[in-house]
Amino acid sequence: MKIVKIETLLCNARMRNWVFVKVTTDQPGLIGWGEATLEWHTRSIVGAVEDLSQLLVGEDPRRVEHLWQIMYRQHFWHGNGIVRGTAIAGIDLALWDILGKTLGVPCHELWGGRVRDYVRLYCHLGGGRMEDFYETPVNEAKRFADLARQAVADGFTAFKSMPVPEQMMIEGPKPVKFAEACVAAMREAVGESIDIMVDCHARPSPRMGLIFAKALEPYDLYFFEEPCWPEHMEGIAEVQRAVKTPIATGERLCSSFAFKQLFELRAASIIQPDITHCGGLTEARRIAAMASAYGVALAPHNPQGPVSTAASIEFGFATPNYLICEAVHQDVPWRDEIVNWGFTVEKKGRRAFPSRRPGLGVEINEAAIARHPFEQELPRRSFAPDGAVIDW
Repeated sequence: MKIVKIETLLCNARMRNWVFVKVTTDQPGLIGWGEATLEWHTRSIVGAVEDLSQLLVGEDPRRVEHLWQIMYRQHFWHGNGIVRGTAIAGIDLALWDILGKTLGVPCHELWGGRVRDYVRLYCHLGGGRMEDFYETPVNEAKRFADLARQAVADGFTAFKSMPVPEQMMIEGPKPVKFAEACVAAMREAVGESIDIMVDCHARPSPRMGLIFAKALEPYDLYFFEEPCWPEHMEGIAEVQRAVKTPIATGERLCSSFAFKQLFELRAASIIQPDITHCGGLTEARRIAAMASAYGVALAPHNPQGPVSTAASIEFGFATPNYLICEAVHQDVPWRDEIVNWGFTVEKKGRRAFPSRRPGLGVEINEAAIARHPFEQELPRRSFAPDGAVIDW
């Protein structure tokens, strides 16, 4: 069996373009689907996949680890970095899809079989409106509460939100009080039985991240995410040691080598590798094994398209320290037109049950993809009141 073609198909999904990777073999009808979505870098990813394809055409797609090593190591710079890691991931997912289809089993059966009966899902409420952060905090708190109630009405038992505003490196009490008001409103709206997560989006400096973590500690968060830049790993570790709230991070780490530093610093209780950015399922499995040795749980970052979701859920069925999966369900109305899912989702409780289809279990509608062609993403720019660049 040989790979004869590797190509990308682009599908607009508003704030990002889904980048699907299609690997075709010389066996009639045997193709694999992966995903390499990276918002604002779509053209870079397409080019990187094309570059990597030169290494793989003519190779046996069933040698997944061997081909991963080729993609990562057979160029001087290795596969480090977000663009290379994402391109490798897109192809890697497709190779696992092919291997599962070749053997007639779902991917989780390739990794030792199921370790759980279902994968719990959570949704993301989004963030606050920048213009309302300080002028109308009561209105914004109410809006977060309404979104929280809607998530529960949609069947979710856990949700994430972004009430921590954009800010300068050091601020006074206003942004902290704003975040606290929003979290308090959400907790009051849904009660103690629903798990609430707060995503800082790495907006704060290490010191501000610690201040936010302390302020929100009384609300018993399920986890507190990215309290500062991943470049400040020691700062994340300081937050982890200072509060009882579990700290989560890792969506911007692109290799097992980056996670190694996180584990050595005991910087988080939960890691969030993005399977479509960290080098694919092959590298994600290594990261998960390392995490298990340190007693750290996994909750993969997953705001991308449907193949990413299928891969994340398959991964969850075979990974003992897997905790919960991020699920996007209201980004674009054509999400379910693009893919026919293998797994099933229980609406009440939002639990995903295993697919019986081979591989990743997804069937892709290429005609539906063609109806939503690439559109240039509009980069978001954020500045402090004095004009200095801040993180959004």
